[in-house]
Amino acid sequence: MSSDKGVPLVVTIDGPAASGKSSTATQVADRLGIRHVDSGSLYRAVTAARLREGDAPDLWTEQSVLDVARRVTIVPGDVSFESRIDGVACEAEIRGDAVTAVVSLVAQMPHVRRWVNTTVKAASATHEIVVDGRDMGTAVFPEARLKVWLVAPPEERARRRLLQRHGRAPTPAELEAETAELERRDLRDREQTQPARDAVWVDTMGISQDEQVGRIVALAEGRR
Repeated sequence: MSSDKGVPLVVTIDGPAASGKSSTATQVADRLGIRHVDSGSLYRAVTAARLREGDAPDLWTEQSVLDVARRVTIVPGDVSFESRIDGVACEAEIRGDAVTAVVSLVAQMPHVRRWVNTTVKAASATHEIVVDGRDMGTAVFPEARLKVWLVAPPEERARRRLLQRHGRAPTPAELEAETAELERRDLRDREQTQPARDAVWVDTMGISQDEQVGRIVALAEGRR
């Protein structure tokens, strides 16, 4: 669907780590009938491509990461843009533990962030999109018609992440450790994870996934 203003609709969904950005964005895009772009998958794909080089992450330079970024592309699929390395799908690889352990290191590199943001921006030139990340509504799409900021306390985000990871309720020890890790991540990400001034805050505490998706879809339809 094209917008009535002649400019492709862009909905940004930002928020801290494990706030449910990607899953929410995927469902919002599906219900709006447009495509989802997961900016985090680009960082993961670049990280995976760099890991294939074989040397330890503590030896990586920003230039060495940028050198492998040229091997990463995103292509439009049925409902989402898909990240590829050397033209080959890599979803399982980029979601693996090895990538997860070091992707935050890559995401802090300014020139890599610029490359990711440029790549995401290009996707919006010809497609209406829902894009999630940490600075999509500020650094990448300050002109977006709808900017959403998802919020939830660290403990709640930790509980959801562990439930998704293990398929069961976490133990108190697991929850404590994961909460502490997310709080450390929030501290590291604070400079690049700020809501846009005109963002709509959606507190996901105490509401279902379907409810939060419904709220965002209604807001997007109202901005069309």
